[in-house]
Amino acid sequence: MIRKAMLQDIDQVEQSYTELLLHEKKYGAYTVWELGVYPTRETAEKSQETGSLYVLEQDGEICGSVIANQNQPEEYEGVNWKCPALPDQVLVIHLLCVRPSKAGKGIGKDLVQYIIEEGKRRNCKAVRLDTGSQNKPAVALYEKLGFELAGTGNMAIGGVIAHDGHLFFEKNISI
Repeated sequence: MIRKAMLQDIDQVEQSYTELLLHEKKYGAYTVWELGVYPTRETAEKSQETGSLYVLEQDGEICGSVIANQNQPEEYEGVNWKCPALPDQVLVIHLLCVRPSKAGKGIGKDLVQYIIEEGKRRNCKAVRLDTGSQNKPAVALYEKLGFELAGTGNMAIGGVIAHDGHLFFEKNISI
């Protein structure tokens, strides 16, 4: 079941961030996230407080989470988006995280599809997101779900981790 996160979910969301980062440290990283820097418990708490944190729960366990809101990072201003939309007509996916122990079961796909449908419910014209070019699984997922590359550039991940070679994706949901 996918739903908005509740306060009691924060521990498990934080654990999923830690599980992913420790997995990447051991087996190689796709993200440029850093343990203790981004994402953190505070990231999840702030998003839960604003109603923008969603979780996928199975049998009482949080298997994945995503933040979706209408906050477009300042780097988005320099992107030549293909779908003309006002800021309140765009839903932005931030911080999609699937526990490595639950990977390969369609959780990331289900979360992204849920946010696309949420965008349609909100009468948005587009869903936008960004990811690092090195994050091959994420890039493949977004392309498979119909997102188009709108541009490349630099990005401050979570506002704190500088990253070159970032990709900006968009899906027109108004058609």
